Amino acid sequence: MGRADWRIHGMSVEGYRHRRDGLPCQDACAHVTEGPVAVLAVADGAGSRPRSDEGSRLAVKLAAEHLVRRAGEAVHSPPGKAVHDLLADAFHEITMAFLDTTGAAAADFATTLTVVVLAPDWLGHLTVGDGFVVLRAGAEDGEPQFHVLPQAADASEYSNETVFLTSPDAARWMRTDCVCDPGIDGVLLSTDGLAQAALSRTGGGTPAPNASFADAVFRSLDGPGPVSDSAHDNLAALLRSDRLTALNADDKTLLRAVRKARP
Repeated sequence: MGRADWRIHGMSVEGYRHRRDGLPCQDACAHVTEGPVAVLAVADGAGSRPRSDEGSRLAVKLAAEHLVRRAGEAVHSPPGKAVHDLLADAFHEITMAFLDTTGAAAADFATTLTVVVLAPDWLGHLTVGDGFVVLRAGAEDGEPQFHVLPQAADASEYSNETVFLTSPDAARWMRTDCVCDPGIDGVLLSTDGLAQAALSRTGGGTPAPNASFADAVFRSLDGPGPVSDSAHDNLAALLRSDRLTALNADDKTLLRAVRKARP
């Protein structure tokens, strides 16, 4: 099988409050490629939990390991129910491994989790909590078009309480999606620390992508070749910038993938 044809780059940085107080970043991100499959994962540890920084790192590690294996075994599964089943089964495996590792203190490691699986014929999306995903696909009048994937449900229709991997009945609030669009050439995952910068709200309250932000983030990774040191430094500077800190002082994570140009 061929290699995944995506250029992937991202990072998590501590927010202003954590820098000020000397606390660790409670966000994490990870990605892995194996054969034609790439898996991208981001997580946001619960600020009120004492070991959530460890929890977010464990969550993305487990997600990458389990989903790259699962997707590799089913890389040619037909889009649709088979992909939803694959994601739901993997979520169960990830949760069980997380709880086995953290034991009786699991609640101290509470974290959200958002994952995208990039396979040759489909994109799989798995999320619990308030992370989000923006896709770049197609163009109108020469302008790239951006789309927000549906987010996971809140703990109840009357509350905006965040659901964590360790929440009771977390699987009930987990969401899976399968997207089949060969025009997708950019994927962005983030935690809620970038929601004000990357998303806007429509009149009905539905999140919509901030096109100028998404365009800049993707375009800076569109060039050929490996990710440069300057691209890494520029992303770190953006995530720590006064402009984004003024919008949200929380930790920030941005993990992006752009499709490599075919030779």
